[in-house]
Amino acid sequence: MTKTHIDVSEFQNRRHRILAQMPVNSIALFPAAKEVTRSRDTEFLFCQEKDFFYLSGFHEPDALLVLIKGDDADTASDVAANSDANECILFCRDKDPQAEVWHGRRVGPEVAQSEFGLEHAYGLSELEQVLPLYLNGRDALYFAQGQFKEFDDMVFAILDILRNGVKQGFTAPVSMHDTRPMLAEMRLIKSDAELAIMRSANEISGNAHQRAMTFCQPGKFEYQVEAEILHEFASNGARTAAYGSIVGGGENATILHYTDNQDVLLDGELLLIDAGAELCGYAADITRTFPVGGTFSAEQAALYNLVLESQLAAIETIKPGSNFAIANEAANNVLTRGLHRLGILKGSIETLLEENACKQYFIHGLGHWLGLDVHDVGDYHMDENRRQLRPFEPGMVMTIEPGLYIDADADVDERYKGIGIRIEDNILVTENGHENLTVNAPKTIADIESLMAKR
Repeated sequence: MTKTHIDVSEFQNRRHRILAQMPVNSIALFPAAKEVTRSRDTEFLFCQEKDFFYLSGFHEPDALLVLIKGDDADTASDVAANSDANECILFCRDKDPQAEVWHGRRVGPEVAQSEFGLEHAYGLSELEQVLPLYLNGRDALYFAQGQFKEFDDMVFAILDILRNGVKQGFTAPVSMHDTRPMLAEMRLIKSDAELAIMRSANEISGNAHQRAMTFCQPGKFEYQVEAEILHEFASNGARTAAYGSIVGGGENATILHYTDNQDVLLDGELLLIDAGAELCGYAADITRTFPVGGTFSAEQAALYNLVLESQLAAIETIKPGSNFAIANEAANNVLTRGLHRLGILKGSIETLLEENACKQYFIHGLGHWLGLDVHDVGDYHMDENRRQLRPFEPGMVMTIEPGLYIDADADVDERYKGIGIRIEDNILVTENGHENLTVNAPKTIADIESLMAKR
């Protein structure tokens, strides 16, 4: 069983919050992820389905969480979220000594029920027999249709049996609802326990970026730097990266999602690293850009300081009631004026600002929600002009990551070609403003060069 720093009572509370949003006599199904074959008889490292994990804390594949909002006559039409009429049920892999010898220990239903705060737990061997009984007679069914085809097929097969079993007294739910909007809203606001994990993930990730800076030398390969980062993650309790690490030297840094990480690093070039640890299921997402040889050239420094200034301007806007559109405007204003000052953007500054001309070189969004997923769930309240207007609230965590990407074919001064720069931090909205969770990854030129001088 994977241990987390979140108490079982928090998982129980999350389930109760879902039940509170469901009508009486309804049922919700949350399937776990399955193992994914990498090649022939080997699998990729298992990653649990995040909504399932958020509600259960359970880390085994093939499981199913079932939440039932009861219809108790004693509670009229409003069943309390923690009423005795409600049930939280888990189906999980049966104990199997033979399978466990080959593939590892299983929690089993009996232990799962007690350790994860559930009313009932069954082995998967009982799923086919028991799940139809739970679905029978319910008015509404909640599940994420389209997420897993095999699970959809099973659910619809059960519904067909119930619909065709009127003479046997069966009735199927008459309405179906998507579980994902409810979970997205809940996951968007982080608890104190979640924030503690995310602070630790950031600390581990920041140390990994420091390690990369002190390891980097001309002649090293990108994948060797990546190995140092992953080693730092694992050595400090983060078994895996939250996503495929981007380690791009030189012009590779102008490729947004470059993950080949196979080229040699050259003196005089910059190295862009976008890498974050996953800790207890939660992601960090940090980007730093630094010179392979340890010292920025004048042109690199000019562009780098421009990106840094734009990031600081965007971060400064983050507080309750603000939004991504306001942060974007602050970052774009700095980038556009700076690119005009450097001669990379030409023309009237008023026109350039009006047309958001910096987007020619700042080609992605300013940031995104962060949590159990690196691009976490949650509505951005986007308007017809694609401005993200959702007001920030305390407990939201996001990335702020402006960048500039000038490839070798760009119509600019030769000195700026082939340079890619991104600076990314993880920002928490607090009651009075914000907290930068990314506190130990150097990002000023002075701090970076000072650290790299100690190699």
